[in-house]
Amino acid sequence: MSQSSPRVIATDLDGTIVRSDGTISARTVDALARVERAGAMLVMVTGRPPRWMTDVAAAVDHHGVAICANGAVVYDLHTETVLEAREIPPKVIEEAVGRLRGIAPELQFAVEHPAGFYFETSYHLGRWDVEALGGRRVDAAELVTRPGTKLLAFHPDADPDSLSEKAVQAVGDIVTVTHSSGRGLLEMSALGVTKASALAALCTEHGFTAADVVAFGDMPNDLPMLTWAGTSYGVGNAHPQVLAAVTHRTSRNDDDGVAEVLERLFP
Repeated sequence: MSQSSPRVIATDLDGTIVRSDGTISARTVDALARVERAGAMLVMVTGRPPRWMTDVAAAVDHHGVAICANGAVVYDLHTETVLEAREIPPKVIEEAVGRLRGIAPELQFAVEHPAGFYFETSYHLGRWDVEALGGRRVDAAELVTRPGTKLLAFHPDADPDSLSEKAVQAVGDIVTVTHSSGRGLLEMSALGVTKASALAALCTEHGFTAADVVAFGDMPNDLPMLTWAGTSYGVGNAHPQVLAAVTHRTSRNDDDGVAEVLERLFP
């Protein structure tokens, strides 16, 4: 690895290296391979749950570590196993759901776990079949009886930015609130758990600091990671908040913006 090459590459998946059609291009796969060949650490940092990582693991030839569920889960891509999970306690989930129903009765809730998720009867995501995505329907009382890596709250009509602001005011003292889908879907982790907190802990474990990290992202759930990393890139299709916060910009995800940067960093 050259003196000028970064020691850690941390990248979001959906909207960043994953294209709009759900694929990762051959160019991007090759660029990611360059990172590891150069001796740098490659970390996928995503809002996805571990069960949605199978295709990504295959695309990167089962190399590296992934931080899933916005920092709540550390996942080994080689063995496809959960190494660590930071869950929200049931009492906190119950309290958060109660407060959020108070500010927006239309909200529909689900709770993610490392191996699956539970959702209440009213929960739906439009064209997505939540049961086909690995979910199990339960009543509202049962939903809050188990710990979870992520609490999800969906509002079919709300603007995600304004909904997130209201949610932070309502529950920001007991959970970490963010969003990433461009719809009224809130994603909540245990208090203090973010992509940045998990990435910082992983880097410390390997003797790296924020200055060693180049990070890529596109949505508000990437902001903690992007503002923590020494160098940060927003892809051209990124949320305005991301583009305002990063140190650099690159091309859109559909134009292989991350690969474009990695090819320069690891020639």
